[in-house]
Amino acid sequence: MNLSSFDLNLLRVLDALLREQSTVKAGERIGLSQPAVSASLGRLRNFLGDPLFVRAGQRIVPTQYARDLELPLRRILDELSALLAGPGSFNPAEAEQSFKIAGSDFFAEMLMPALANAISRLAPGILVQLVDLVPDDYVGTLEKHGIDLALVPKVDFPAWIDHLPAFRSTFVTIARAGHPRLERAKVRPGDVVPIDLFCDLGHVVFSPEGKLKAMGDAALARMGRERRVAMTMPVFGGVCNAVAGSDLVALVPEQLARKVAPRLGLAIYSPPMPINPALICIVWHKRNTTDPTHRWLRELVLKLLSQLSACETDGSAHEPRPS
Repeated sequence: MNLSSFDLNLLRVLDALLREQSTVKAGERIGLSQPAVSASLGRLRNFLGDPLFVRAGQRIVPTQYARDLELPLRRILDELSALLAGPGSFNPAEAEQSFKIAGSDFFAEMLMPALANAISRLAPGILVQLVDLVPDDYVGTLEKHGIDLALVPKVDFPAWIDHLPAFRSTFVTIARAGHPRLERAKVRPGDVVPIDLFCDLGHVVFSPEGKLKAMGDAALARMGRERRVAMTMPVFGGVCNAVAGSDLVALVPEQLARKVAPRLGLAIYSPPMPINPALICIVWHKRNTTDPTHRWLRELVLKLLSQLSACETDGSAHEPRPS
């Protein structure tokens, strides 16, 4: 290919297509019509000698050649953007970009109101969508479903992921105020629920996949005990509402419990077994690490989430913190 005859604007189109896997959404990302994106894709195919994308239902799926181009292309475009923009030139007030954040409905309660306020003041041209995590594939959403950021518990992330630790989430037991069995046992809000009573009460378990066991069950198992699960819910809002309207109880993140308890008439207790706090991380695909708007948004999300608890690493005092 003769570089002198190649339109470098086509690289922006290719990048948008790799991100969105849709000619319509790619056009929306870079301000082109769908026919213009399709025409550009045709030119790219001719220049590069590869189909680049094949149709799969409503999506277009990149070929292996196109996948191999994705990260180098993203890095080159980001570096070129930074080179032309100059230092300190990013202005969030002028940014126009859309982002999808994947996370549980915990973040609809604990992050999105504050994020909405900050974005409306600082970057009104940015669109943010909170979407559900894909069950059993939390990290894969970043590669397969066009997600820009995911908010998930710390695991061993693959090499193509960058992440920042945001906050630690401790767990408490919630029950409706005046729960008859807890009152008969003279267990007051703030007390530790006796383990025999805790295991005998019916529990609502948060599980998008419908699993019957979660972190609390692993903690109980270490003590040789097991609780009685009466219901599972795919969202924390459903868990809290089910508890508020019944004699069931649940283990939920403490920050969420303290936020919704006054509104729903819930009482908060300590569980009888130690549960290791979950380290919640902001994760993203490395292709977005140097993008200035992406960087600004994740730093804002980190600032807001770190207020939920003292932000700390999982025992690695010098864990790298890509920004």
